[in-house]
Amino acid sequence: MTSQTHPSRPGPRTTAQTTAPDAAASPRTTRRLGRIVAGSLLAGGVAGAALATAPLFPGHEEGITGGLLLGFAAGWAMLAALSTRYTSVPQRWAAVPAAFMALGALALLAFGPSARPAVDWTWPPAALLLAVWTAPHVRRLPSRAGRRLLAPVVVTLALASAGAGYQTVAAAADTRAAAVPGQLVDVGGHRLHLTCTGSGSPTVVLEPGAGEMAASLGWITPAVARTTRVCAYDRPGRGGSDPTGTPQNGARIAADLHTALHRAGIPGPYVLAGHSFGGLYVLAFAARYPDEVAGMVLVDSTAPATGAATGTASGTGARDDDPVGPVLRRVSVLLSTTSRLGIGRLYADHAFGDLPARSRAQVRASVATTTTLRSTIDEYLAGSASMRDAAALVDLGDKPLVVLTAGAGHPDDWFVAQDRLARLSTRTVHRVVDGATHEDLVANARYAATSAQAIADVVTSVRAGR
Repeated sequence: MTSQTHPSRPGPRTTAQTTAPDAAASPRTTRRLGRIVAGSLLAGGVAGAALATAPLFPGHEEGITGGLLLGFAAGWAMLAALSTRYTSVPQRWAAVPAAFMALGALALLAFGPSARPAVDWTWPPAALLLAVWTAPHVRRLPSRAGRRLLAPVVVTLALASAGAGYQTVAAAADTRAAAVPGQLVDVGGHRLHLTCTGSGSPTVVLEPGAGEMAASLGWITPAVARTTRVCAYDRPGRGGSDPTGTPQNGARIAADLHTALHRAGIPGPYVLAGHSFGGLYVLAFAARYPDEVAGMVLVDSTAPATGAATGTASGTGARDDDPVGPVLRRVSVLLSTTSRLGIGRLYADHAFGDLPARSRAQVRASVATTTTLRSTIDEYLAGSASMRDAAALVDLGDKPLVVLTAGAGHPDDWFVAQDRLARLSTRTVHRVVDGATHEDLVANARYAATSAQAIADVVTSVRAGR
């Protein structure tokens, strides 16, 4: 009997065809690829931080960002090269994000700040396309550990591109809101935006708190203008003022304000009013130019450092030593670039609701910018130096002084420091404003009226000579 041969039936599909990408390579290969992904990401991050903070590239935003992108590009290039050299599953696609970031870095380094407008409009859509293109390659990566490491990177890139696009479009719409009356006064290398309203003497000069600007005093300025002439200004990098690379310690801020007032034709003596960190700056001003100060209001002011002061008590020069240092200053620039991703705008669009509508729009437009964030970071980094500069004022004599202290939200030692400030003059009123927080004294209409009244009281006292 002859045997009959039956055609073989197709067997079950192999495991490699039905399981996750990990099964396409041996366990040893997937482990090695996972280590390569981890090492490449770590190396790229370290290289980016080193290139951004080391003085290899220019200290402006574009130079520091370019260094960071070169480091990231190196990480992606390592992934492509090492996976090709040491595994059987080369990830050559990683050369594309490497090239994208390298080209962006070279453009920033080559063209500097002039490249910014083009980068702001082209980078967001290009980065989003890169994230979309990269995502399926990451999903097919034959290493579960590698996928878990790279997936957040791709998501972050997509979110950053969306935020950057939002920031660019919104910033263009902010142009009208940011336009404010006043004048730009050159103080030597940069200009300060100064706005004066009202009439009469003495002139009141308002110094906003840390990170704030003239528009932050939107309740106080018009109230004081009904009594006398009042001037408010924006410190460098915020509002309408130019950014500057000059160290902004208390002595320099006082000197630049003095220059701006005189070049704008606004003679003293002045009644100085400072809120929060602004109190440090008016104290430093009074220490340097005592003959040009008629009185003072400290609105929940930061207290100067106790002990010996390093600032000079008089004279016209300002110390130009850098209280921050070159490395921290580069870190400040790097951190401020996060505002390009719309992070600052997410905060600004839901804050400052207590201010008048026009002032609120102006503050929101400025706070969302890179220059404002950088100037604010630098201001806090230089805080200790500014406290020492303010400590140069040890005696205001018999010039009228009102110290306002917020009654809510402070520890006990804050009130002790406020009492110490009140002892600067022999003609002092110290008022604790019950229920008010630190920011309420300028941003809340009810409590800002109390601050404006304190300023008016000092103006009246100066006029009466009592």
